Amino acid sequence: QVQLVESGGGLVQPGGSLRLSCAASGLTLDTYAIGWFRQAPGKRREGVACISRSDGSTYYADSVKGRFTAFRDNAKNTAYLEMNSLKPEDTAVYYCATDLGCTVSNGVYYHNKGYWGQGTQVTVSS
Repeated sequence: QVQLVESGGGLVQPGGSLRLSCAASGLTLDTYAIGWFRQAPGKRREGVACISRSDGSTYYADSVKGRFTAFRDNAKNTAYLEMNSLKPEDTAVYYCATDLGCTVSNGVYYHNKGYWGQGTQVTVSS
């Protein structure tokens, strides 16, 4: 049974940091691209980061570029999203997902196909 389990969300003050984890079981993460998405109430799901399968190159949405870093630890079969300088507008439920690749169109990352985690809430507020 394939599972992606996210953790690390929580309440943080503006300017703070969080590290989200996406632990996989039932599959080997390094055979997939890994996408990170978020969805705020009343808004569409947004692809914020993607790590390619082939060479580990990364994509970041303009809204998080320079503040978020996506990486994976193959030995732990876990992917991470390091989030720094958090802003109130980063508040959302964050999801990790496996993907066939990092498909970017007009600067936006779209999910192709794969497994999804259950999501973890990130709230940035003073």
